[in-house]
Amino acid sequence: MKHILDTSALFSMQDLPPEPMTTPGVISELRKYHDPRLRYWEDRLIVSEPSAASMERVREAAARTGDDARLSPVDMEVLALAMDQGGVILTDDYSIQNLARALGLEYRPVGLKGIREVIVWRYRCRGCGRTFDKNMPDCPICGSALRSVRSRSVEER
Repeated sequence: MKHILDTSALFSMQDLPPEPMTTPGVISELRKYHDPRLRYWEDRLIVSEPSAASMERVREAAARTGDDARLSPVDMEVLALAMDQGGVILTDDYSIQNLARALGLEYRPVGLKGIREVIVWRYRCRGCGRTFDKNMPDCPICGSALRSVRSRSVEER
């Protein structure tokens, strides 16, 4: 089985699993944070770009669950690569776990406890208090910033 690793997994791990895969974005993040293990692991990590089709499916699913405001482009790459490879994602990132579960992708936490349910996020205006299903740069009513709030669990529907 292929293991798709995100940045949080690589920060938490002491040893790599068999067939470790990741994305170029994860490698960039490790370099940015000067993780010393990268120089030992770089030759063992299989680095691959996800397909455009999988990236689009991930973006669409993230918009449905509201994780689009919580996931970075690198997080989305990891999810899309897991779709392409049919592998298991190793991550401690709850937003990655949330969307992986919503997409039916297998994941395993590395150092933390995993999520118990899929969360759908909504966005509440910090000024007028109105809520919206989609994330926006600011509130279309009063112009204040929005913050994500837990709406419901998909599994509770």
